[in-house]
Amino acid sequence: MSPWIVNTLIVLAAFIGMECVAWIAHKYLMHGALWFLHHDHHQRDDGDFFEKNDYFFAIFATPGILCLLFGVNQGFNHFFWIGLGITIYGFTYFLVHDIFIHQRFKMFRNTDSVYLKAIRRAHKMHHKHLGKHQGECFGMLWVPLKYFREAKNTASK
Repeated sequence: MSPWIVNTLIVLAAFIGMECVAWIAHKYLMHGALWFLHHDHHQRDDGDFFEKNDYFFAIFATPGILCLLFGVNQGFNHFFWIGLGITIYGFTYFLVHDIFIHQRFKMFRNTDSVYLKAIRRAHKMHHKHLGKHQGECFGMLWVPLKYFREAKNTASK
């Protein structure tokens, strides 16, 4: 198989794998032992641009950076492509979560996309729970089908 195809598949696998990692980390770490860093994300009312939850950016960027560095130093081996997939996921997460959903930068406010409306609604349902427990919708890019049906129904009205 062509190296281009293999490397592309590695990037895609790392990207998809990161959605699983993000879901598990969000549910069991952020809403668990690391709640002290995540809680202000659910209870923001101070008007500050930054929040403790932003530390997760550095925490989750570290494996991607390390894979990129190690992969480059080893002649662009598979670690580079894994790191690239992790980094692309991180950038996508930033665009979707921080810019599109939470509007930290006032861009991409309106959409007709059923997919984006479903993601926004699922995240809103996640944030309706202000505490550590009873959460739902811990993923970012892969959400339950009921939110797609809901978004499709509201789009057709």
